[in-house]
Amino acid sequence: MSQQSPFKVFSGTATRYLAEKICDNLGCELGNMKVQHFADGEFGVSFEESIRGKHVFLIQSTFPNSDNLMELLLMIDAAKRASAKSIIAVIPYFGWARQDRKDQPRVAIGAKLIADILSVAGIDRLITMDLHADQIQGFFNVPVDHLYASTVFAPYIDSLQLENLVIASPDVGGSKRANTYAKYFGVPLVLCHKSRAKANEIENMVVIGDVQDKNVILIDDMVDTAGTITKAADLMVSKGACSVRAIASHAIMSHPATDRVMDSNMIEMIFTDSIPFTQDCPKAHVISIAGMFAETIRRVVDNESISSQFVI
Repeated sequence: MSQQSPFKVFSGTATRYLAEKICDNLGCELGNMKVQHFADGEFGVSFEESIRGKHVFLIQSTFPNSDNLMELLLMIDAAKRASAKSIIAVIPYFGWARQDRKDQPRVAIGAKLIADILSVAGIDRLITMDLHADQIQGFFNVPVDHLYASTVFAPYIDSLQLENLVIASPDVGGSKRANTYAKYFGVPLVLCHKSRAKANEIENMVVIGDVQDKNVILIDDMVDTAGTITKAADLMVSKGACSVRAIASHAIMSHPATDRVMDSNMIEMIFTDSIPFTQDCPKAHVISIAGMFAETIRRVVDNESISSQFVI
């Protein structure tokens, strides 16, 4: 891209690895930004080049949540005060999305709060991927481009050329997402029903559907401690499944997730690089979403439709 390019791409600290790949796809340089840290843990950001009159894309997943979110908010405010023409937050992994409703008395709706904070900070648009709940798009009063990891996952599933394929959801809440894959591939859908003793702890799980002599692919939006998805995989193998793989958009992988995956009967765990995955896990296979986000940024700048990107 020339120096007269109408847009600039900047990255927060935690998502620089992905931003560099996105810029490689766009054929542009990653913008120069400095983060200054103070002794007490406070930090500040500054753009080291002019962004006046530019469309500014700020790439930052909010994981680990608090510091990366605060860094993004400071980037947004700095861009607004530096006279950017528009500010687009690119958040491949939108944290806090599990708090999308009041599911018990006297709790916060964290996703709505974060949406309000981003709006007040000054974003003009949000680009994100595989929100935990689709309705979070409605929490924003700015345009939201909601991308789907199926764009990169579907070709990978095709490449496996599995016979007797079954798509499965590790819980009833993810049935809509899994059903979309099942329809696309024209294969049966299997559900797991679980009850929790408390957060991140499963009390009981049953399989709804036939997995005997099937090759199962579990579909989920995120894997945190991997308790649900590994329990589902082991249960399906015990029910006669030939193989079980898992696909998840966001690899949170909190301890002891890697150990659980390695100890489970699943053959492979496939993630995107929306969150940096640096753990030693031979069963993990990471597929990059850089090309998908780069093409979306290009289309937003050129005022083109992005819907043709969606595979499923």
